Amino acid sequence: MSADGPLAGRRAVVVTCSTRASEGVYPDRGGALIAQTLRGWGCEVDDPTVVPDGPAVAEALRASLASGPDLVLTTGGTGLTPTDGTPDATRPLLDHEVPGIAEAIRAAGVAAGVPTAMLSRGLAGLAGRTLVVNLPGSSGGVRDALQVLADVLPHALEQVRGGDH
Repeated sequence: MSADGPLAGRRAVVVTCSTRASEGVYPDRGGALIAQTLRGWGCEVDDPTVVPDGPAVAEALRASLASGPDLVLTTGGTGLTPTDGTPDATRPLLDHEVPGIAEAIRAAGVAAGVPTAMLSRGLAGLAGRTLVVNLPGSSGGVRDALQVLADVLPHALEQVRGGDH
């Protein structure tokens, strides 16, 4: 962890939602990229929790929120396949949605030349004093989303703590 950076003093949890990654079919690249980036921004973050699609996603999200982090980022499970249920597991845990974040992530993907980014159902919102954001599952989608979040996370997390606009 870096002692400085735009997210110094913040704590985050990363959850990778992927049946194949949880079964070892392939490594969890998206979650690892998120954790590495957050550490570079000064955030305290453990290695990602990797869970299969389905009920385990909601369980992992509830456990993550119970630990009281400033931020929970998920990757995967935001598309249209029958097993993509991350937004469905996230929505009931949110007190308030912050749709502009998810919209900006989708728009950045489309602008980067990935028209299928508009198919993401990812959400963003507040669960108590924790900001929760669903990121796409692909490494490219994660990179695009992190670029969007880089400019807004410090301000958003400060507001959640009661800071001024």
